[in-house]
Amino acid sequence: MARTAEEITQAHKGCLDGADTINVVIATHAKGSDATDADFGHDMTHDEKKARVTRSVGYLKYQKALTDWTSEDFTVIDAAISSADTFTG
Repeated sequence: MARTAEEITQAHKGCLDGADTINVVIATHAKGSDATDADFGHDMTHDEKKARVTRSVGYLKYQKALTDWTSEDFTVIDAAISSADTFTG
């Protein structure tokens, strides 16, 4: 069953949200001991951050593999995938 235009739009938004999660977790990790309660994931261990990023990047890669995308821009999503792959090693 093919996705509707609205479903594709929602999926792309979900991918952008996933990319944001990846970027925020990595940024929080980069702050090290300077991370505060205001930083998402500040209370996570390095392994927990890697697990969170791994789950998010898995979703992005799954979505990108679908073949019914139209003119959506994946620049931010591709950058997050690359950052996630580097972060998780």
